[in-house]
Amino acid sequence: MFTGLIQALGKLQPLENDRLQISGLDPCSSIMADIALGDSIAVDGVCLTVATILPKGFMVTASPETLSRSTLGQVSTRHPVNLESSLRVGSKIGGHFVTGHVDGQGYVSEIVQTDSAWEISFTVPKHQVARYIVPKGSVGVNGISLTIADCSPSGDWFKVAVIPVTYDETNLQYLQPNDAVNLEGDILGKYVERFTQLGDRTTDAGTQPDISLDFLATHGYG
Repeated sequence: MFTGLIQALGKLQPLENDRLQISGLDPCSSIMADIALGDSIAVDGVCLTVATILPKGFMVTASPETLSRSTLGQVSTRHPVNLESSLRVGSKIGGHFVTGHVDGQGYVSEIVQTDSAWEISFTVPKHQVARYIVPKGSVGVNGISLTIADCSPSGDWFKVAVIPVTYDETNLQYLQPNDAVNLEGDILGKYVERFTQLGDRTTDAGTQPDISLDFLATHGYG
């Protein structure tokens, strides 16, 4: 589990047998100072396991499914990758709960610099991602916790406003129109979706109510 607050940028390099090397890290950085074999680290929003520790980085192995679903398989055109260590019990949660399980890819459609932020718009071609895009909701973009400022009713387009500190300390600063990004919908939305699909359920405690959108609205969640 992660929070979507990026701790460092690293350089991604492909190796044989689906192994990836992340290098270029300061040995004194928060990532390297506390790293251990078997740790989970989010690499551009993808949860990966540390297999080898290097003086200025680490190595991981990515499955074919991970490489095909995320941008990690497009190393030849990659920018530096965002890195975040897993959340520890008792740590501050400044973003939102990010699992590191990418739903799919989106694409940059427009980048506009304003007086106080960068407004970045994305297209979302696949329904398995678009259905979790809601106004003022949370979304993980390359592992960064961002708030959706605006979106289309279907969720196939959305816009975020990125403050300078986030822009300067993540790989959002390298994005150009048509670049692909990893997207993860809010886990809370996924559970709500699942509950609304289950219908009435009979348990030892008796019949549980059908948790529908009408039920949620009636009980103050609308």
